[in-house]
Amino acid sequence: MQTLFFYLVAAVAVGSALLVVKCKNPVNSALALVNTFFCLAIFYVMLEAPFMAAIQIMVYAGAIMVLIIFVIMLLNLGTETAKRYRHAVAGSAVVAALLLAQAVYFLNRSEPTGMGSDYREAIAQAGGHTEAIGRALFTDFLLPFEITSILLLVAIIGAVVLAKKEI
Repeated sequence: MQTLFFYLVAAVAVGSALLVVKCKNPVNSALALVNTFFCLAIFYVMLEAPFMAAIQIMVYAGAIMVLIIFVIMLLNLGTETAKRYRHAVAGSAVVAALLLAQAVYFLNRSEPTGMGSDYREAIAQAGGHTEAIGRALFTDFLLPFEITSILLLVAIIGAVVLAKKEI
């Protein structure tokens, strides 16, 4: 069951990633990207990293996607008429309902991750996943963490400069 659940989520992730590239409407593309992020969060849960799954949803599917949608709306790229895509809404609703029913079935019938290990118990007794990630982030990976924060600061300053009408 776990293998089948993995393949189902993997198929949805690959399909959503293809939709990110293939959609002509940027808002639909962004929503497909959100779906891909949720699939990645499910993979983190399957790997028994619940903290990373929560961060994936909060940071990427939440904050980053709000930023992307804000930029799309700010640029006013224009949207195609909704009449052309009425048939796709019904098909999408049917596929979503089937995927939801299958996910509920898998969650009720088995443990989706199927992984139980001594390593997990050792991490939990030592302080948990969050402490292990924090310790590694601020000791082994301090330089990449600081470089990332500088890059984010530069991106924010660039977005403010681009959004201003007059400099």
